[in-house]
Amino acid sequence: MNIVCLDMEGVLVPEIWIAFAEASGIPELRRTTRDEPDYDKLMAYRLGILKEHGLGLREIQATIAKIDPLPGAKAFLDELRSLTQVIILSDTFEQFAKPLMEKLCWPTIFCNTLEVAESGEITGYQMRCEKSKLTTVKALQSIGFDTIAAGDSFNDLGMIQASKAGFLFKSTEQIKKDYPQLPAYEEFDELLSAIKAAL
Repeated sequence: MNIVCLDMEGVLVPEIWIAFAEASGIPELRRTTRDEPDYDKLMAYRLGILKEHGLGLREIQATIAKIDPLPGAKAFLDELRSLTQVIILSDTFEQFAKPLMEKLCWPTIFCNTLEVAESGEITGYQMRCEKSKLTTVKALQSIGFDTIAAGDSFNDLGMIQASKAGFLFKSTEQIKKDYPQLPAYEEFDELLSAIKAAL
């Protein structure tokens, strides 16, 4: 039995932090897991910048409300879900993901949660588990699933490499160069064909 595990940001929807960096005029917030492999370090950096500028959850959610899925993402996901089970594995947060999941017709997503003060200040975050994508893929395999995975960033490499088939999608030139053994695609129809062949 197969199950497909997909990253969210950069794969199905634009990068939320990049969109917020542009909306807020704070270029430092453009940094993502494509740039920084250590997620805790990245989040500490982001929360420090938000505090410095007096920005919180409300401001980020206002930007997210204007974000649409990448062109072709919904059709890709709809067709994929007609063929097999799909879970989105993301290091984003429930408070960010919900409006985007609505635009994708509510696929299943496993992600993390933010700690938010009454003022709206983001004071911290809770990770679902350590190395959440790789841990989840291994757990799915332990209950009888063959996993197929696709993502674009450093934090996707574990689940991609641990799966029976794994693909880079809309990744960086550096990651593609560092992992030439991983098939890399830029278009949804290419990725769909590759997943179909692996099913």
